[in-house]
Amino acid sequence: MPSIFTRIIAGELPGRFVWRDERAVAFLTIAPLKPGHTLVVPIEEVDHWLDLEPDLVAHLTDVAHKVGGAIQQVWQPEKVGLMIAGLEVPHVHLHLVPIWGLQDMNFARADANPSDEMMDDAAEKIRAALRAAGHAEVA
Repeated sequence: MPSIFTRIIAGELPGRFVWRDERAVAFLTIAPLKPGHTLVVPIEEVDHWLDLEPDLVAHLTDVAHKVGGAIQQVWQPEKVGLMIAGLEVPHVHLHLVPIWGLQDMNFARADANPSDEMMDDAAEKIRAALRAAGHAEVA
């Protein structure tokens, strides 16, 4: 059975995409820790990041670096946190979160009901920053 991320990638479920290339996508999570909280996900459905081919790990990290740069530019946090947890969905995903302290990476604080307006605005801001940086992969 395909993961929820595979279904989002295939267009069966909605997603606020900010990046798409032949190996990876990036889209906003439905339960953000902060506005701009984005997931970088391989198109290939793999449960554990240790099972990824090393070149795909490198590619995901490269995408995370570019999207993280856009998040940094838009929200100007102290850092852009990066986490690979993988307990919620059995499909590798890298969390990118604008953070000002470790408490900002506490998943118990996720917004389970973010407004569509905030989510659409966050996605468009990230896309605009990626376009301005010259990335053609903007979704």
